[in-house]
Amino acid sequence: MLKGIDPRLNADVLYALRAMGHGDVLILADTNFPSDSIARETVLGELLRMDNLSLGDAAEAVLSVLPLDTFVEDFAGRMEMVDDANTLPPCQAEVQTVINAAEGADRPMIGIERFAFYDVAKDAYAVIQTGERRFYGCIMLRKGVVAPDA
Repeated sequence: MLKGIDPRLNADVLYALRAMGHGDVLILADTNFPSDSIARETVLGELLRMDNLSLGDAAEAVLSVLPLDTFVEDFAGRMEMVDDANTLPPCQAEVQTVINAAEGADRPMIGIERFAFYDVAKDAYAVIQTGERRFYGCIMLRKGVVAPDA
C-alpha cells in the first residue's frame, strides 16, 4: 500500500499511467470488449486489468492520478450505442459524473462510433479491461499535463 494512492490502482496500471505522456490515450473497456487482441496493438502491447471494478469505479481511480487534456475536444470519448448514438448508457453516465467531478465543470465526452472506437483503441497507449458487465462500458481518456507549482 502507498499513502495517497487509490488502492484500486495496481502496480501495472500505475506504471502505465506514469509512463504515458501528454496527449496519449488510455482505454477503459468492459468485459465484452476485445481487450486482449486490441491491447496487443497498443504502445504498451499488453492488456492491463482492473477486475471486479465497474467502469465508473475504474475511471474514478484512474482520474485520481491522471490529468485530462481539456485543451482539446476529444479529452474523453465514449463508444456510441449502435442504434442510438445520442443515448448515454448508465455506465457511461457514471463516468461522465466522475469526469465532471474531476474537472470541476460539466465537460461532456464526445461520442465515437463503435468501429471507429476500435481504431482509436488500437492506436492508444494502453487498454485496461474492467469488470464492467453492462453494455457499452468503453471509454477513452486523453492524458493532460500536471502544471508546475505556482
